[in-house]
Amino acid sequence: QVQLEESGGGLVQAGGSLRLSCAASKGTITSSTMGWFRQAPGKEREFVAGINWNGGTTRYADSVKGRLTISRDNAENTVALQMNSLKPEDTAVYYCAGDVGWRMVPRTTPGVYDYWGQGTQVTVSS
Repeated sequence: QVQLEESGGGLVQAGGSLRLSCAASKGTITSSTMGWFRQAPGKEREFVAGINWNGGTTRYADSVKGRLTISRDNAENTVALQMNSLKPEDTAVYYCAGDVGWRMVPRTTPGVYDYWGQGTQVTVSS
C-alpha cells in the first residue's frame, strides 16, 4: 500500500502563499489520480484539487480556482499544491490522496480515493 506524507503547511497571513508537497513511499503514484482535500473543524472533508495520472487534466473546487495550482512529478513520486492569495477561509488540515482507478477526470468524492496521507495544517490569519 502506497504511503503518503504531506509537508509544507504552516501559518501565513491573508494574501500570502504556501506550497504543500506530498511524497509517496512503499509504492508508486505513477498510475494514480491524485487529489488534495481539506477539512476545517466541524466541517466535512472537501475536494480542493485533482490531477490525472499524467498531469494532462486538472480539476479544482470553485472556491480555489485561480489561486491554487496542483502539479505532479511522477519521476520523483510527488504531488504539489501551490497556494497563492490565501484567505482565512482556506484554514484547514490539507490531505493528499490517491485513486488507483483510471479516470479521465479526477473525482471529487473522498470515498473514491484509496490511500491518504496524515494531513498538514494550514492556518491563514486575517
